[in-house]
Amino acid sequence: MSLTLAIDTSHHVAVGIARDAQPIARVVVENTRAHAESLMPSIIAACEQAGVTVQDIEQIAVGMGPGPFTGLRVGIATAWTLAHTAGITPHGVCSLDVVAREWADNGAPEEFVVVADARRKELYWARYSADGTRLGDPQVSAPEKLPELPVAGAVPAAFADQVRLTDGAPVALDPGVLAARRDALAPAGDEPYYLRPADATVPGKPKSALPRLRPRR
Repeated sequence: MSLTLAIDTSHHVAVGIARDAQPIARVVVENTRAHAESLMPSIIAACEQAGVTVQDIEQIAVGMGPGPFTGLRVGIATAWTLAHTAGITPHGVCSLDVVAREWADNGAPEEFVVVADARRKELYWARYSADGTRLGDPQVSAPEKLPELPVAGAVPAAFADQVRLTDGAPVALDPGVLAARRDALAPAGDEPYYLRPADATVPGKPKSALPRLRPRR
């Protein structure tokens, strides 16, 4: 028996557990600004739903984005900490790949695009073939720059007139799929897909308020 915990905070807090590649628990908190407060309670709730404990987990899969810096690093840091405590190696994946994998497993078109909300009037997106293979690196852009292909993923309401979700396409990342299909998802390594610099930056050297003195001649 193998138990896999899945964590993704690229958008919402999403936690899943699979036993022998079968999803047995899902917890999603649809709040994009409460990752730090919601993640561990969600992990505990998923374990209770599955009838297991955190100590029973044997594998960990974690979404590496793309996503906003603050929320994304909460999930990644938590996954790495739990994995280190358990003496296992976490399996990081591109979060968009999880949505693509679900559609591919259920009959995706020949080529398609998976999108996610990037805020700032932009979308994260990546292009895929029918078998769920990503065709290039994830991108961030205005919605009008998307390829003219079928679309899956979480399309923000503000873009509903510009980006139309294809009938039958997954509408969000399913943490149960992330847990169950861990071994079918390409590893993303240790570097998150931030795609943009963090909003918070280290301030530069403060300017002096003193008048500049001219040297004597």
